[in-house]
Amino acid sequence: MSHGTYKNKLLSTALLLGSLSVMANVTNGGFEQWSGNTPASWTTIDSGISLSPSTSTVKNGHRSAAINVTTGSQSNTDLLQQITVEAGKTYDFSADVYHTEGKVKARLYIDGYQGYSNEAQTNQWQKISHSYTASSSKTINVGLRFYDVSGFDGNETVYIDNFLPNSDGGASPSCSDNSLALTLNTDNYGSETSWAINNNQGSAIANGSGYASNTQYNEKICLADGAYTLVISDSYGDGMCCSMGNGSYALVHAQKTIASGASFSNTDSTTFELGDTGGGTTPTPTPTPTGYYVTAQSLTGYALKTELYNIIKDHNAQGYSAIWNFYDSSARDKYFENDNSILDMYSEKPNGADSYSYAAVTNQCGAYNGEADCYNREHSFPKSWFGGKVEPMNSDVHHIYATDGYVNSKRSNFPFGEVASASFTSTNGSKLGSAVSSLNYSGTVFEPIDEFKGDFARAYFYMATRYENIIGSWQTKTTSSDAVLNGSNNQVFESWVVAMLLKWHNSDPVSQMELDRNQAAFEFQGNRNPYIDHPEFVEMIW
Repeated sequence: MSHGTYKNKLLSTALLLGSLSVMANVTNGGFEQWSGNTPASWTTIDSGISLSPSTSTVKNGHRSAAINVTTGSQSNTDLLQQITVEAGKTYDFSADVYHTEGKVKARLYIDGYQGYSNEAQTNQWQKISHSYTASSSKTINVGLRFYDVSGFDGNETVYIDNFLPNSDGGASPSCSDNSLALTLNTDNYGSETSWAINNNQGSAIANGSGYASNTQYNEKICLADGAYTLVISDSYGDGMCCSMGNGSYALVHAQKTIASGASFSNTDSTTFELGDTGGGTTPTPTPTPTGYYVTAQSLTGYALKTELYNIIKDHNAQGYSAIWNFYDSSARDKYFENDNSILDMYSEKPNGADSYSYAAVTNQCGAYNGEADCYNREHSFPKSWFGGKVEPMNSDVHHIYATDGYVNSKRSNFPFGEVASASFTSTNGSKLGSAVSSLNYSGTVFEPIDEFKGDFARAYFYMATRYENIIGSWQTKTTSSDAVLNGSNNQVFESWVVAMLLKWHNSDPVSQMELDRNQAAFEFQGNRNPYIDHPEFVEMIW
């Protein structure tokens, strides 16, 4: 849910900006100059790799380096050149990496071995970077080494481009978007600490690793407007504090701390937004319980979805009547009118005065004859789709919202969709009617307002995951469930539904109401919606 209009802007590449950074140009860092299959100025090309210029997979300019790794002997996979640095000065190095199969990872070499790429992120560019302060004036080696991982078949291509700073005109410019500062205080084992900032597609666009012990690092990061997740990792699994030293981290933007921590196990994650989200504030999540998603690390696709199922299954169902208590405590309007009324997603007007409001408990349904009579419990994933009053689905608050009773009845069990011609429109603009042709579905659909489309999409992804073990049998329960579900337990939804939910998820990012509700649901029934905690999981799976 975003407050107001989400500013949809293409993400600029994250720029790590050292506070005292100077230039030490890498020659031909853009891989534009070649002599046959040898890139100019790259003086060390080990026998375990072969290079060729590529014009098809390019990050910047006209060419990149296609590096074919043909050995698992890591000492034979270096690509290096020498540059001169000055004592006491800081240099910001980075390279763009594109993995094709995910069985080889790249490691930055800056006067020693530094951070790795994420080999699991295939068919997309990612950046690896390192801020280097020269201890003396000298000549150092810079470049990359390649490492095989489990499943390597002896031959794999990795593309490299835009090794910065370079003499091709590439450098780390000043930040014209959102400037953030990440402060890391490492513990006794600094080499175990790494970090990444992922965009809402799950791609790491800034990261760092290879840190010394008991040292403070100040990383400067430049990000365009959008939704991101900061992930701090400890490879040993004992966090940054306190048994092995007093490490900590803090991410700051505009003098406000977005994320901070010290004590965790393998990872600590915080989702945040930058730019104009209408409400003018960055969502502040409640920290996810330590280790909650630890077993999902490094997984993608349906394997990730199944592990999330294992994490969130077996919640403590409280029963259908207890939902009224949940609404009383956790469905209040603290985000729009901020009047403590029940927040009804079928009547809430985000940019104006609501036509009516409901007092908690007092205005529970009851009978209704029209809009504004009372609020009830809306199964956004209709209960008829899973067979009626069947637990625990029937009382799972992750998909059951407080809504106007009359509008809820109009919605019935029709699929969510996008309406071409409305037969009914609620006071806030929620619509029932025939589907738009671009939806690739021709039946009747119910369309919530844009403000809440992402909320409902993430509730559906939750249902597909929490009930992975049984949802494959729900397709034939009703005509509407047959239209939405495809009978599988992996993709779960028909392709038109997946496309629509992904669109809604990306156009309406997670914000404060969802974060608060997710935490309240966790306290109420003991499990979380992973796609609110980690929006990037959606496109890692679907």
